[in-house]
Order: sequence, then C-alpha cells, then structure tokens
Amino acid sequence: MNASNPYFDDVLSTHVLIRAWLSGEATAPQHCADLLARFSPGFTMVAPGGMRLDGAGLAAFFQGAGGSRPGLAMRITDLQLIQESAAGATVSYREFQSLPGAENTERWSTVVYEKTASGALLWHHLHETWAAPAAA
Repeated sequence: MNASNPYFDDVLSTHVLIRAWLSGEATAPQHCADLLARFSPGFTMVAPGGMRLDGAGLAAFFQGAGGSRPGLAMRITDLQLIQESAAGATVSYREFQSLPGAENTERWSTVVYEKTASGALLWHHLHETWAAPAAA
C-alpha cells in the first residue's frame, strides 16, 4: 500500500469517521455532516446482501445509526488502485468489522471516486460483497 496515495488516504480517513459515528465515540451532528460531505450528491451503493442505496438512503442510514454499534472496530487492508484519471479513480479494499459478542464480518469493497473541479474526492459509487470463507 502506498501511504501517500490520496485515494487510499481517503478510504482510511472515511472509515475512521464511519467507525467513530457508528460506535458512538462521535455524537455531534457536525460529525455526521462531515461524513456525509464525502459522498457525491449522485451517490449509489450496492450493499453486501444486494440491497441498493442512493445518497438520500445513505444519509438516512447514517443519521439514524449514530451510536448504534458500541465497541465497533474496523480494519481496512489490501488497498488497490484499479483505475485513475483526471476525473477520479476506482479503488478496491478489504474491510473487517467486529463488535463485542458478535461474529466478525469481512467484505471486499470497490469505491468509484469522482474528483471535483476543486480537487475534492467524493465517493460516487460503492459496491460491497461478503468475503467467502477461507478454503480449508
């Protein structure tokens, strides 16, 4: 992983904000607003179970889920730049989540970024897939 890659840095810093919000470590409404500002107005998502979500659905989810996962831990690995252009990039990564007393989850995710005229990086599309169990 190249730590100086701005897309990788954004994936990591966005997940720090997500974890803090969902775990309840961050409770100020401004934290949620700062998190949602990282997503494009035209954002779309396919969740691991196949559910589709748009920007309004994402906002409703985060606004309602603040503090809903006390003790949440998240780890991001295997960042890979799939494509990059002046308009943005596509990045894949592996995400691990754990909650006290619950089964750990693992997913493969691909985010499509758009780069604004000012150079801001916005999440335009996210596709998540549950990771298959390791072969024995």
